[in-house]
Formats: sequence, structure tokens, C-alpha cells
Amino acid sequence: MKPDLSDLPGGKLYIGGEWRTGNGSRIRSVFSADQSLNREFSGASQQDGLDAIDAARHAQSDRDWLDLKPHQRASYLHAISDGIAANIDRIAFIQSRDTGKTLTEATALAQSAAATFRYFAAVCETSDEALTTPRGDYLTFSMHEPLGVVAAITPWNSPIASDAQKIAPALAAGNAVVLKPASWSPLVSLELARIIDKTGLPKGLFSVLPGSGREIGNLLVEHPDIAKVSFTGGTGTGREIARKAAEKLMPVSLELGGKSPTIVFDDADIDLAIAGILFGIFSSSGQSCIAGSRLFVQRNIFEQFVARLVEATERLKTGHPHEADTQVAPLVHVDHRREVETYVAVARQEGGRILTGGDRPSDANLQAGAYYLPTIIAGLDNRSRICREEIFGPVLVVLPFEDEADVIAQSNDNEYGLACGLWTSDFSKSWRVARAIRAGTVWINTFKQFSISTPFGGDKASGVGREKGRDGMRAYMRQKSLYQDVSGKPHPWARWPVS
Repeated sequence: MKPDLSDLPGGKLYIGGEWRTGNGSRIRSVFSADQSLNREFSGASQQDGLDAIDAARHAQSDRDWLDLKPHQRASYLHAISDGIAANIDRIAFIQSRDTGKTLTEATALAQSAAATFRYFAAVCETSDEALTTPRGDYLTFSMHEPLGVVAAITPWNSPIASDAQKIAPALAAGNAVVLKPASWSPLVSLELARIIDKTGLPKGLFSVLPGSGREIGNLLVEHPDIAKVSFTGGTGTGREIARKAAEKLMPVSLELGGKSPTIVFDDADIDLAIAGILFGIFSSSGQSCIAGSRLFVQRNIFEQFVARLVEATERLKTGHPHEADTQVAPLVHVDHRREVETYVAVARQEGGRILTGGDRPSDANLQAGAYYLPTIIAGLDNRSRICREEIFGPVLVVLPFEDEADVIAQSNDNEYGLACGLWTSDFSKSWRVARAIRAGTVWINTFKQFSISTPFGGDKASGVGREKGRDGMRAYMRQKSLYQDVSGKPHPWARWPVS
């Protein structure tokens, strides 16, 4: 049955609290399962961006917003959370059409977004300021204030969850937010704007600007009224944002790329490890910054473990994202699949052996989509290009290791440091290795588990700053110290008044 697309966001942009047609380049949202068109519309122009920033500046500086008590500001976040929760199925369908994700995954991401707004509503309402220890006849306070206007730049691989992780703490802190979603996945962010608009959030505090990084992204980073940029995306773009932010002395949060190692010791629960590895690299079709794309297996179990892993991989169901039993859906776009295929070709040229996958599926029903089979490659070392660079697809490289020292050295021998997974039955070993790995997150006997209450971010070229957790709201605030005299006496240095 042909899906009803009439209820997808129509393509108007949400600028300064008003819906209007954009004046920028055309944007095409395509369903990657069959290349059918979702929507084509005009994205944001530079003038649209300037209008959004101006509206945000005025709305954020309005005393009616700034003087809200924390529990009053939190009420808006609760309303947004409730709005998302009431539209889970609709959001999941839009995100699936926008990105090619399975409905199961898209549903989970929408639920996560609702939970994120609810969590930061609680953080907003319960965060306390500090009365610090005085060193004289005065009271000393440490206080936090909103930065002003925040630019949130989010990726195409999980837009609703990424949007929420930036918007919720920024609004909770009292800022205005201008959101730039990726051009490949603009619709779900526009749906989020519809939900936010219905809460009565003061107009101007939130805008959505689908558009190119060159036009809209650069404007947001360079504009003097943008007080912070929170970016999730590629490391190259993150470095460019950091350079421009340095010129402005502007704080940034950068959640960038990864080449995460996964480690299996010879004392691991093999079935537990295989299930975790499959989920860590092949869920989301490998389109995840934390995907466990480098697998290190202790040498004495390497051959038998990899054989079982290949068998398990070949049992995965690659299929249409709206079929309930699909595990591996299409990639987001045919252009992205072409990039993944290029990396696999490079691996072959470097001497890699394709143990499974390495091609598009042969199923005639999948030929129109941007599908790529889960792929495992052996025969390369950790210095090969495919082990150094982020592929962002369902491609896993398997490598042997000798002992703890060897695997720690190989795991850390990479410019990225976002995440790591390890499997062992030895608690002391797991603790030693987890502490030695240079990564923002380490999973032990599991992988790709998240909690909004636990900070997340990267090390080395994987980023700067942290999102989530109670401190996630403080990341969108500036700290101020106040001194209040309690002596009632003139400062003695002045020798005044004259006695």
C-alpha cells in the first residue's frame, strides 16, 4: 500500500516563531529505501538566518523570559516532552522517511527525545547556585546566567535525538536556540518546531533553518550575536568551526567522528560479545559516530570467534525499514552508499579479505534503495586506511591482539577517541583496560547503551566538551561571581573618611 505522505511537514521554515517559505537553495528529502520523494522545498537563505538570529536576540533578552523562575521555564520543557510523547508514531514515520531508519529505531529515538526534554526540565528546576566560603567580611556567591543565542547544528543520522540533546539544555538554561538540521534530514526538525510552537514558547526563542553548511552553518558560526555553537558532525567541519570560534573567543561543544575499538578477551562470554558487537556496528546501518568499527580479538580465539561472528552477521535481516523484522535498513542516501563502497574498494586494494558482505544485496525488492550488506573485513593491520578513517557505514575490520598491553596500544593508536567496548569476565581486567583507553565512553560487556543522565563526548579528534548529565545545562551558561559586603565599613586602603 502506498504510504500517505500528505501529513509530512510541508516545507515551510520556522523562523522567529513564524512559518514562512524559505529563500535559499532547494532541498530534497528522499526516502532512501526506494528513492521516492518526500518533499522538495526552499531552504533558508542568509537573510532568513539573519532574521532568525535577530528574533532570537530580542526574545532571549526580554525580561518576561529572563525573569522566569526555573520551575516556570521547566514547564515549557515538560510541555515539549508531552508534545513529543503524544506524537511518537508520527515522528517515527517522518524520521524513517527522512533518514531510512527502521520504524523501530525511529520510535526509540523519538521516545529518547521526549525523555531528554523531561530530564532537563527536572535539571532546570532543581539546579542550585552556590554560596561559597568567604575570605573576608563579605558574602560570596557563584551564579550562572544564560549565554544568549545558541546555534545548534545537528547531523542526519539521528536528528530528533540530537536536536533534543542540544535544544533542551539550552532552553533550560534560558537561551534562545537557532537549529540548523542537515539538508538530508530536515523534516523531523520541522515537525519538532510544530510541536514546540504549540506549547506557547515565546516567539523567537526557537527557529529551524534547513540549509547548507556553507551558507547557513557559516553564518551561525561567524555571526557576532551567536554566543555558542553546539555541533555534532564530521571532524573536518568541527575543526573549521573551532578555528572560527577562536576568532570570536566563543565557546563550542563539538561531538565529532569516531573509529571506536571493540575488544574481546579470551575469557569473554562469546555469545554476549557477538550480540554486542553486531549491535554496536550494524545497528543504524553503521551510521553512528560511536559504531564499533575496529574489532580486536585475542589471538588464541581469533579464528573461531570470527567464524561465529560471520555466521551471526549473515543471519541479520537486511530489508525495508517499515518491516518489523528488519535489522539493517538502507543507508541515508545513495551518495553516502557510494562513499562506503569506495572505502571497501580501498580495503580490497590494501589486501583485505571480505569475509561477508562487501556488496549491495541481491534481493530484487531492494534494488531501488541505498542498501549495503553488513560487511566484515580481515587481513589488514591497524595502520591501514580503513582502520584509520571513519566510514560511517556497516563495515567492520577484525584484527588479532596478543595481550592487554598490545590491545591498549592498538586501540589508542588512532586520532579518534569517542568510544570503546570490551568483553571479559575478569572485573579487574575490565577496569584496568577501560581506564587505559583514550575514549569519552567505555562500555564493558555491552555496547551503544546511553543514559541522558550520563555525560557524553569525545577525546582527541572526537571532540570538545560534553553533552547530557546535570552539567549539560551548565554548558550553555556563563558563570558569575558576586561579592556582598557585610562589614558596613569603608575599605581601609582609601583612608576615608578622614577622622
